[in-house]
Amino acid sequence: MDKKLWKIGFFTGLTSFVLLILGIRTVLGQDLVIKNYFAFGVFSLTVGILASSILFYNLKIAFRIFMAALILGFAEFFRSFLMDTSGNGDLLGILSLFIITTFGFGLSMIVQFIVIGIRKAKNK
Repeated sequence: MDKKLWKIGFFTGLTSFVLLILGIRTVLGQDLVIKNYFAFGVFSLTVGILASSILFYNLKIAFRIFMAALILGFAEFFRSFLMDTSGNGDLLGILSLFIITTFGFGLSMIVQFIVIGIRKAKNK
C-alpha cells in the first residue's frame, strides 16, 4: 500500500480519537475509563481504515463526501454538547456523530458508483 494512503488513514483515525476524547473528557467533564478509550479506538480505527480503503480504490469523490460527513458529524457532536440544555446532549452528540458518519459513508459510495456508471455509459 502506498505510504501516503497509510498516513492519511492514520491521521484521520488519530484525529477522530483525539476529538472524541477532547469532547467527552474536556467539554463534558466526564471521567473516562478503559472501556471508553477502547470504544473510541475502535471507532477511530474504523474511520481510518475506511478513509484509507476509499483512497486505495481511487474513489476520490467518495473520499471527499466521507470526509465532509465526518467533519459535519464532529461539528454536530460538539454543538450538541455545548448547546443542548435538556441534559441529553452527550447521548445525542455521540449518536449524531455515528449516524452522520455512517450516512456519509453510504451516500459517498452511492454517489461514487453512480458517477462510475455514468462514465461507463458515456464510453459505450
